[in-house]
Amino acid sequence: MRTRSRLLLPLALAAALTAACGESGSSGTGGDGGGGQASGEACAPIAGEQLVVLEDDEQLQNADNLLPAVNAAAAEANPALLPALDAVSEALSLDELGDLNVAVDVERQSAEEAAAGWVEENIDVAALEQGSGSIAIGAGNFSEPEILANIYADVLEAAGFQVSTQATGNRELYLPAVQRGELQVHPEYLATVTEHLDGDEDNQVASNDVDATYEALQPLAEEAGLVFGTPSEAANQNAFAVTQEFADELGVSTLSELADACGDGSLILGGPGECPTRPFCQVGLEETYGLQFAGFEELDAGGPLVKSAIRQGKVSVGLVFTTDGSVTQAGE
Repeated sequence: MRTRSRLLLPLALAAALTAACGESGSSGTGGDGGGGQASGEACAPIAGEQLVVLEDDEQLQNADNLLPAVNAAAAEANPALLPALDAVSEALSLDELGDLNVAVDVERQSAEEAAAGWVEENIDVAALEQGSGSIAIGAGNFSEPEILANIYADVLEAAGFQVSTQATGNRELYLPAVQRGELQVHPEYLATVTEHLDGDEDNQVASNDVDATYEALQPLAEEAGLVFGTPSEAANQNAFAVTQEFADELGVSTLSELADACGDGSLILGGPGECPTRPFCQVGLEETYGLQFAGFEELDAGGPLVKSAIRQGKVSVGLVFTTDGSVTQAGE
């Protein structure tokens, strides 16, 4: 029987593991919550129920594809470990991860139930290479890494391992636990963990290129006593959503088209408080796309506040995440 426990790590920090907001799960956002008056009305907010993500056609966001972080000694001692985890990455699509997040966050399934259903439908467990031994998997402290940890656990159990899952906190705590071998596996995000291990804020080694970022990760991982499995197609990145009514009114499906349509500077942007100062949020939108904003509303990062503000017509565009299954891609 699988055991579940809470991993008590030293120096417990208040910082939470949050996807795509400069910490785990994505490239980061930013801002200070300033406001302003619209200089025009062309791109003023339009209320609506369905949210759609505008395509990041200039590839502002880094490649934060999901992949397993594994203790190097455990991987060497258990040859069946990485192939089983890679089977998950090979089968996991962005749409499927979005559906899993909706199942847990909206439909209130347990992470265990959602994970088990996905494994049953997507993994040929009879084809898995068989191993043995005990594997402890860190589960993160929000639903997405918890779902992934349970998927990993189900697959590794089918591959013959004795598995436990343990709740963890932020990256500064859980990644050293994997390095020390207190945990053997933890879900990770490609670009973010690459930058974390590099540790030099002035030297960006991650990019929007999955293969190049994964290659840059390899020497950093080896130095840290880690190995990383294959990146999945599913990537948790910052994304920017509008209402379907807004997209239809302006005829836009990409961020470049939004910039072309909204030259009067009437856009109102919504997101977390640090958004206006971060390169993957307002600064990036301005520098990469030439977007201009009349104001900024400080809300949350991809959560209920920003999504409600978009739907209610309080902001024109807001920060969400690509693995949020409750939003769709514009033009689909």
